[in-house]
Amino acid sequence: MCGIVGYVGPKNAVPLLIEGLKRLEYRGYDSAGVAVRQADGALAILKRVGRLSNLEEALDATPVAGGLGIGHTRWATHGEPSEINSHPHLDGSGRIAVVHNGIIENYLALRAELEAKGHVFRSQTDTEVIPHLIEEILKGGGKSRLEAIREALRSARGAYALGIVFRDEPDALYAARCGSPLIVGVGDGEQFIASDVPAILNRVNKVIYLNDGEVAELRPAGVAVSKLDGTPAAPEIKAVTLKAEAAERAGFETFMLKEIHEQPRVLRTLLDAHVRKDGSVDLGEASALLEAQAQNAQRVLILSCGTAHYAGMYGRLLIERWADIPCETDLGSEFRYRQPRLPERTLAIAVSQSGETADTLASVRLAREMGCKVVSICNVPGSTLLRESDAALLTQAGPEIGVASTKAFTAQLMAFALLAIRLGRLRGALDEKRERELTAELARIPDYIHRVLDRQDDIRAISQKYYECFNALYLGRRFNYPIALEGALKNKEISYQHAEGYAAGEMKHGPIALINELLPVVCLCTPTADEVRDKMVSNLKEVEARKGRIVAVVAEGDESLRGLAQDVIPVPETIEELSPLVNVVALQLFAYHNAKARGADIDKPRNLAKSVTVE
Repeated sequence: MCGIVGYVGPKNAVPLLIEGLKRLEYRGYDSAGVAVRQADGALAILKRVGRLSNLEEALDATPVAGGLGIGHTRWATHGEPSEINSHPHLDGSGRIAVVHNGIIENYLALRAELEAKGHVFRSQTDTEVIPHLIEEILKGGGKSRLEAIREALRSARGAYALGIVFRDEPDALYAARCGSPLIVGVGDGEQFIASDVPAILNRVNKVIYLNDGEVAELRPAGVAVSKLDGTPAAPEIKAVTLKAEAAERAGFETFMLKEIHEQPRVLRTLLDAHVRKDGSVDLGEASALLEAQAQNAQRVLILSCGTAHYAGMYGRLLIERWADIPCETDLGSEFRYRQPRLPERTLAIAVSQSGETADTLASVRLAREMGCKVVSICNVPGSTLLRESDAALLTQAGPEIGVASTKAFTAQLMAFALLAIRLGRLRGALDEKRERELTAELARIPDYIHRVLDRQDDIRAISQKYYECFNALYLGRRFNYPIALEGALKNKEISYQHAEGYAAGEMKHGPIALINELLPVVCLCTPTADEVRDKMVSNLKEVEARKGRIVAVVAEGDESLRGLAQDVIPVPETIEELSPLVNVVALQLFAYHNAKARGADIDKPRNLAKSVTVE
């Protein structure tokens, strides 16, 4: 959840660290800090609570400079946000500085052992045991700093991405990874570490994705990677394909607004990659696995968390309808604790924007142990999920900097549509004609989204009526039930207006007690004709009877609900199965303008972080 950046080379590390931290602030913003080895041999530590701008002001007031440094932006796990608990953390002598993303699960036992040996701890964090462990091992003599790091980490249990510097070693930066993401940026006469590629996007064009249990020693001349037992590792150096401008706001007032507007382009890119000119679906590297699994699979299991879980709920409905195979979804945070029982031939689909979601990864590992083949739907090349899956479908949405997911979510929906169509063809549940019809309609979705974006001013005007309300209810049915959940989540994430999503038919089983003249009820009422349309209208009448304030998302040209709803948001009509891809954009904009009117920090909502790499 935290962001790490590090540098060793001939340049002043400080501006490079700050630049990297700015691009990682979406990973945590409770506090920020740097450790820089200065030319006079001192190890300068500067950290501040709150946003990165507070650290920048401190560095302006007290400049430091040096060619070796590490930086950190924190999402608190152990210990409240404070300067004492902020990273970097030091050993007792002040010679070793460490930044950390993850959780050391056995830190209390390690801390007790070290305190018994005379070590004094300053913070409440789990991280602080790492520099003290290294210090204790080096006291015994006979071991190099690299050997001491390896030995310390062999006694640590949990998840970590670490950046480590020593005051007495001016040209070496150490990094280690287990369970939390960390990359090495390979430069010419300089090297970097970072939690994510965007942090160093304009500084290097080659990266190494560290594997679990690997330690890297970075010096200006090059990088050496070894395993915790000391054996050398042979890292694969990969080219960076992202463009630097992908991590910039490009004139939009926030990253989230930019990413909402990027959705038509993102979906076209995905369609261009996987739909042939004749309208058939080709899933690239995932094709072979699906062809092998399609006929024999007894069930599909979708594993995911948060927003990705709602995409998975949508995917379940498509797979059962178009591929005619039983499918279920499970939260990654619950799956491995419920003692699951899986049919022998279960195909698992894992969904994660970052590919580093800790609970999803743990569930994937359990599913593999139980004999499942795993297809991942993911946005980040080189991520742990991709490397641990049997096949992958990359959503190609580009960096998503806003903490609340938008374009990554719609790309996941589109990926599920493509996957369900392909499975349906392989299983004989869809014929060639139906496949062509579906992909033709998919191709129209980006244009439909453009039309929703053109209504932004209308949606803003509607939000002005409701942003001061304390609560909101979101209702949807069947394919739009997951979108009601996602719309409510977006609203509560960025505006802090309490919001709940419900299957509309469940409203009478409890939530109806909340409805009064102060409660906005956002209802997804597209398309104009299907077997649940009349049921949805009945639910709206139940809200009307209790004086609830209805905001209805309706198909363009549908005037039937204007007398029932206080406000309507017209969107282009498509088939029910694909309507979520259009409807969710209206809900994203509604949440966005609610948040803006409430004065919230939209890109960095309180208490949240983008990549959930701890359980």
